Amino acid sequence: MQMSRRNFSLGLTALGLSACVGGGSAPRASAPAAMPMVPDAGFDAWVQAFRPRALAKGISANTFDTAFRASGFIPGVIEKDRNQTEFTRTTEDYLAIAASDERLTLGRQMLAQYMPTLRAIEARYGVEPHVVAAFWGLESFFGTRRGNVPTISALATLAYEGRRAAFFEQQLIAALKILQNGDTTAQNMQGSWAGAMGHTQFIPTSYQAFAVDFNGDGRRDIWSDDPTDALASTAAYVSKNGWTHGQPWGQEVTLPSGFNTGLAGRGKGRSDWADLGVRAVNGSLGGHGAASLLLPGGSSGPAFLLYQNFNVILRYNNAENYALGVGYLSDRLNGAGPLRAAFGPDAQGMTLADRQALQRKLTAAGYDTQGSDGVIGAKTIAAISDFQRARGLPVTGQPSMELLRML
Repeated sequence: MQMSRRNFSLGLTALGLSACVGGGSAPRASAPAAMPMVPDAGFDAWVQAFRPRALAKGISANTFDTAFRASGFIPGVIEKDRNQTEFTRTTEDYLAIAASDERLTLGRQMLAQYMPTLRAIEARYGVEPHVVAAFWGLESFFGTRRGNVPTISALATLAYEGRRAAFFEQQLIAALKILQNGDTTAQNMQGSWAGAMGHTQFIPTSYQAFAVDFNGDGRRDIWSDDPTDALASTAAYVSKNGWTHGQPWGQEVTLPSGFNTGLAGRGKGRSDWADLGVRAVNGSLGGHGAASLLLPGGSSGPAFLLYQNFNVILRYNNAENYALGVGYLSDRLNGAGPLRAAFGPDAQGMTLADRQALQRKLTAAGYDTQGSDGVIGAKTIAAISDFQRARGLPVTGQPSMELLRML
């Protein structure tokens, strides 16, 4: 079975948005503390048992011994794997995070800085600069959050732990082959706790299949501060999975009164949307082939027509919100404005504007939410809790219209 680059693990909460799920702002550039290695006799025995299997797969003794000389068991990796947060952001929250003011500001700077490189990549692979930059922005906040967990140790720990031993052993063999090829060193091979690496977070087998040496230095280096090879590798991945240059991923549309929302849904592709009264909010409708209608917020929220390039984004990560996030961020980086339609009130009866106002007022009152994007994460919950505690109110940490009126 062919697997998308990252649907093997983390889901939406780690796709370059991991720092956002805790607060009301986009991720900061500072990296989280490294996970320590600890002595573990069982792990050491597993490594010795794994060595002949690795050598039988073509790994040289020198490559193996060098890679594992500084490796070790990382219990924090096991903790992360066993306690992945089983929640998903709403589409409204996800898009607010994906195209936050901070992400857009940095993204536009990086797009301008690397435009000559991105144009050269476009000429070779046929993927537009703002599209490649959107993947970069979601995966690592434009290279500022590439991960600092040693990949060999992380993958070996997960293979030893055994829950998905065959998969992680496969990734570990692939990582060792990358080292054997000389693309990087074990010291420099770092990434997420689950083994995704570099500016655009490739797992080792996907690196083997799609990574390219675009700058011609003899190495496919997705780890260095220079993002050239990583950006080109992402473009190669997207191109080889069917990206059509010049075609949109999708577009926001409006629906006529009384529209049959039963026609919505991915997989219900058709080309007669204009005849049904569907209209584009910007530009023209049509000419892009069959499209599916998506209503992520229900009939009263934004509506999108999705084209074949949307399915290509899903090959990078098979999550609907992720693909919407890449598409929306790419449009914003390319000069488009925010969505025209608004999502409806949440379960507390609050709109995005209400939640943003709450964050601004909490911060002004001395309870810093670290941003006002309207996304209620850990920082906002802590600020609400502190405010409630100071006022002698029941401490719930939950936003509400009543709390907004108090402020």
